[in-house]
Amino acid sequence: MNAPKARVDGLEARPIGEGTPRQSVLEHLARNLRLNVALSFRALVRPIQSPAPWRSRAIQSHAIIIWSIMLCAAVATSMFVFDTAALDWARQEPNWFRNAFETITDFGLSGWFLFPCGIILLFLAAVISPRLAALSQGALAALAARFGFLFLAVALPGLFVSIVKRLIGRARPYVGGHENPFHYVPFSWRPEFASMPSGHATTAVAAAIAIGAIWPRTRPVMWIYAVTIMFSRVAVLAHHPSDVIAGAVVALVGTHLLRRWFAARRLVFRASDLRAKPAPSMLRIKATLRQAISAI
Repeated sequence: MNAPKARVDGLEARPIGEGTPRQSVLEHLARNLRLNVALSFRALVRPIQSPAPWRSRAIQSHAIIIWSIMLCAAVATSMFVFDTAALDWARQEPNWFRNAFETITDFGLSGWFLFPCGIILLFLAAVISPRLAALSQGALAALAARFGFLFLAVALPGLFVSIVKRLIGRARPYVGGHENPFHYVPFSWRPEFASMPSGHATTAVAAAIAIGAIWPRTRPVMWIYAVTIMFSRVAVLAHHPSDVIAGAVVALVGTHLLRRWFAARRLVFRASDLRAKPAPSMLRIKATLRQAISAI
């Protein structure tokens, strides 16, 4: 008789083996890690499972196109109207004000999100085991899918920006000692010519959208965080206002496309409206983690 399988959030757990011989802890964790990473990769690249209804898909696409056009228009307007004025203001800031934002702006680094998410993903991949009950495997798989979405939502737009900004070659505000928002050296790989788009702004907005999509109650706090990071990049003379708006465009488009990709494969989000599926309760997650750790 075949062992049962669990399916949660589109991830099919492996059969629960019977009479599995005891292995050393490291061998057991390494085996789980290898198999779960392969399972996750297959889930991400498998064919579409749940195509969204045409009307819902059209509404979502139109909304993202409208927002993108508006933000791109804001980028162009800022380059002609606001960038120079913002630099004049930033150069006259008191030292205490700029020093405060020098500290705040570091919280826009992608590592604040990528390292915790990466550690959690590796931990879950190591402890999700065939020794667990099917429901326990499914609960942890659902949790892993959410942190996987967060990791990719920050990493992929950030990687795109890291490449594109060096191809565009826009000078940072402090280059040359004069306000010239149209100073470009295309295909330059020097950091002083990597101003547009802002990587910090991309990370902050992508994190705000991704975390807010999974946990809607966090949206006000996350958007306060994102706007503060965007403002800090101008305050410390690292970017023009148009740079941070361009970073927001990349984050908006990137997280939306990734959200649709997950939803189409029954991962984390519903295909009909892109809302997050119900997550396992905190009590179940705690109980399941205790079971997983005891099974090692």
